[in-house]
Amino acid sequence: MRIDAMLIAGPTASGKSEGALALAEVVNGALINTDSMQVYREPRILTARPDERAQSRAPHLLYGHVSVHERYSVARYQADATRALRDVQANGRIPIFAGGTGLYFQALTGGVAEVPEIPEAVRKQVRARRETIGAEVFFKELAAHDPDSAAGLRSSDTQRVLRAAEVLEATGKSLSYWQRATGAAPLAGLRLARFVLSPPRAELYRRIEQRFEGMVAQGALEEARSLKGLDPGLPSAKLLGLRQLWAALDGALALDDAIAAAKTATRQYAKRQVTWFRHRMADWVWIEALETREIVAQMLQQV
Repeated sequence: MRIDAMLIAGPTASGKSEGALALAEVVNGALINTDSMQVYREPRILTARPDERAQSRAPHLLYGHVSVHERYSVARYQADATRALRDVQANGRIPIFAGGTGLYFQALTGGVAEVPEIPEAVRKQVRARRETIGAEVFFKELAAHDPDSAAGLRSSDTQRVLRAAEVLEATGKSLSYWQRATGAAPLAGLRLARFVLSPPRAELYRRIEQRFEGMVAQGALEEARSLKGLDPGLPSAKLLGLRQLWAALDGALALDDAIAAAKTATRQYAKRQVTWFRHRMADWVWIEALETREIVAQMLQQV
């Protein structure tokens, strides 16, 4: 069976990067990042971005190509991924999309709403109003003007509520309207091999803890220091471990406590990722193997 592209999803620390790289060496592939944090240039350690040695073994696209100070969106990722896909195909390689961001995979296979760019002035205006009138009243206003988008949200869903309000203010149309106007999926019509790496939970949690300790040893604290002052409303500010390390730098937490809190937050995030994958990717091939060699062998058996 001829495959046009391969997709490797999985929770953080599940071995996606290693598996995808080893697979690329076997099938003459090129890796295309499908992780919303590894797109950022500055935090190489905290995002566990592939290093120069890994990138010398196979082409890597869409890794570290955006500044943390940019508001990178799923729609922009879809456009970037479309160009990356064409570049890889033009070079006669197999595209291997690897990462842990479910919405990016959804954009690749099912398309994504092409919401117009929201002017920064509108963002500031909307956020200032929420600060002034409070979260509850702000949410009631949104529900009155855009009941479709507000349905299923709560006033405490800060980022999602703000997003819906910003889109309504900037475009005059609801977020739900734009979500129905889904753009074409880059991988539509292609023959795909789709995998989810799912190591046993205890092993996954052990890897998460071990990896974060390694990040700290490599200089994650100094990397976090260099990101101080980052707008907390930017997507990049959600980087795992960043908030906890900032607290250590500010003296609000002892470093050991900050590391423990970061590990806990990462475990919780991984659990949410697995839940999302099980709901949205139940028909993908799930691989529980731990060793990279066995992971690659199971992928090759499928294709």
